[in-house]
Amino acid sequence: MRQAVAVATNLTKVWLLLAIPAALMGFAGWELGGYRLSILFAGSVVLLGAALYWYADRIGMGIVGAREFLPGEAPALHAAVESLAARAGVARPRLYLLGDGYPRALSAGRGAGGGSALAISTGLLGVATPAELEGVVAHELAHLRRRDVLVQTVVVVIAAAIVEASRVGGWLQRSLLFVLGPLAASFVHLLLSPKREFDADRFAAELCGSPHGLADALLRLEQAMELVAFEASPATEPLYSTNPFAEEGLASLFVTHPPLGERVQRLRALDPEWREKLRAA
Repeated sequence: MRQAVAVATNLTKVWLLLAIPAALMGFAGWELGGYRLSILFAGSVVLLGAALYWYADRIGMGIVGAREFLPGEAPALHAAVESLAARAGVARPRLYLLGDGYPRALSAGRGAGGGSALAISTGLLGVATPAELEGVVAHELAHLRRRDVLVQTVVVVIAAAIVEASRVGGWLQRSLLFVLGPLAASFVHLLLSPKREFDADRFAAELCGSPHGLADALLRLEQAMELVAFEASPATEPLYSTNPFAEEGLASLFVTHPPLGERVQRLRALDPEWREKLRAA
């Protein structure tokens, strides 16, 4: 039941993201030139929305600079993702590689039925244990299953476009960014709740049969923030498994992930006897 409600809520958000701009543009066209211009304006928004929907995975991967991860490069990883996707009841996402040393993962695309992508960085592959990597992948598959990924991708594309629009200001760029940055951040927070990460964590723990792989991975990713520099558009923050940005300046406006400590605590609480098991081992 919870799963169905989450999917319905996310699909409703996406429909509203298409319907409201189309209606506004249609009204503007009507006022400027009658029904023909109204149809042209509204139709342009619909076509743009359709393109964003069908190519959401490729657009998302293009924004973060990922390349396709061929099966021959990491057959074990491809097999693990295929197995987890089958158990999660989602179509296997296309794998992409982020070729830098910052440990992180993200997903983008349409959702459980296909047209989605999962990106993993070289840094994450180099430091994560198999159980940790499995936990991170399961977390991203949870976003696909709930259609969180569709809302996240659409919101990130729109927010990134708003932020990038400040660049056209020339010497007014800083002033425009001061206005457009909070506007884009407000748009992100309006549609994305931190609760989605707790729900994805819980599902990942169920899928893996243990919450500790993901919990350990979150701790490792938190440690990496202090050791490896990371730069990207802050508007892409919702796509990642954790917030990879230092919470300062413009990046602090886009934080949609709950604190890592709280996520780890909730995961450990799913197996309250884990300390006793560790001592016994």
